[in-house]
Amino acid sequence: MSHQHQFSNSPVKASSIIGTSVANPKGDSLGDIKEVVIDPGTGRVAYAVVSFGGFLGLGEKLFAIPFSAFEYNLSKNHYVLDVSKERLEKAPGFDADHWPSMDNEQWNRDVYKYYQRSPYWE
Repeated sequence: MSHQHQFSNSPVKASSIIGTSVANPKGDSLGDIKEVVIDPGTGRVAYAVVSFGGFLGLGEKLFAIPFSAFEYNLSKNHYVLDVSKERLEKAPGFDADHWPSMDNEQWNRDVYKYYQRSPYWE
């Protein structure tokens, strides 16, 4: 499966992102992308929802992470998330059965602020 096109910033299918693994900059596997959340108003990708699995002992907790926080590594075909283990442990996560209200602007702002990213809608 070729991901060459991702470097030219051309569109990519959500289905090709879902299931891709997430690693830290050292290459340690953190988990994988379970879902891609799109803002229908702007058509932009708001979040990748990641399961960190057993890495942090967080069970199957899910995390909404700004898509801009990831970097795609072409040679390894995974997304790199440069966030410390300590920060991930305290990250705002949620249970698979209880998703946050993603239409809540304050929730969105808090998540983006946590990962030190500018909100995608600004």
